[in-house]
Amino acid sequence: MAMHRLSLLRPLLCQSLVVRSPLVVTSRVSAPLLYPNTPTSYPAACTRLYATKKAKAKAKGQSAKVNINSALVEDIISLDELKGEMTAVLNKLKDDFTRNLSIRTQSGALDHIVVTTQDGKFPLNQLGQVSMKSPQLIMINMSSFPEDTAAAARALRESSMNLNPEVDGTIIKVPVPKVTRDHRENLAKLAKQLGNKAKESLRKVRSNAVTQVKKTKDAQSEDTLRLVEKQIQQMADNMALDIDKQLAAKTKELLGGL
Repeated sequence: MAMHRLSLLRPLLCQSLVVRSPLVVTSRVSAPLLYPNTPTSYPAACTRLYATKKAKAKAKGQSAKVNINSALVEDIISLDELKGEMTAVLNKLKDDFTRNLSIRTQSGALDHIVVTTQDGKFPLNQLGQVSMKSPQLIMINMSSFPEDTAAAARALRESSMNLNPEVDGTIIKVPVPKVTRDHRENLAKLAKQLGNKAKESLRKVRSNAVTQVKKTKDAQSEDTLRLVEKQIQQMADNMALDIDKQLAAKTKELLGGL
């Protein structure tokens, strides 16, 4: 009799679980052979479906995207100006890559060299005539600005191109060094340093923006400020991804087939 009551109560217990939890699934089968005189069918198993660790981690890593109309929060912060500041960080990185990480051997590779003179800073190709005399030698004629010859030679020597210029009057001879594996690897390390420097500048821009937003806490709701801060973080994250892409592309270019 006790066993018969238990067979009748068991489906009720499983049904109560179904009502209490939406994550319970049941399957109905005929009464087992242990109770041959019980015609009632009942859930033979009550199985709870648990989310896997992988699924939980994926859900945790995903956050809702924010897209605030800049006109609606212009009294808090100018998102357009903020985007401009972040973009300027990325553009400076691109410029630093061009100026400091060239492995080309043609005369145009020296166009980015900036010479510091008594009258200010000027591109090398505005002070002297640059020409490729041979694949192994670049000549720079400084006759138009002879007083800046020494400064031009110093700028070439201090560049990251591993150059050793030789001054002959107003002529600067620049032997073109062979691009070695070590030189390429050193340039790749410099590229990483410049990338980290760009990210540091980006963090400063983000931090200054958040500070500006918090100054308006007396005039804005906490929810509004939290949403704006989230937008700022999202903008910074997107720009950081662009920095990583630029660094990856430059590293691939520098290392070539190494």
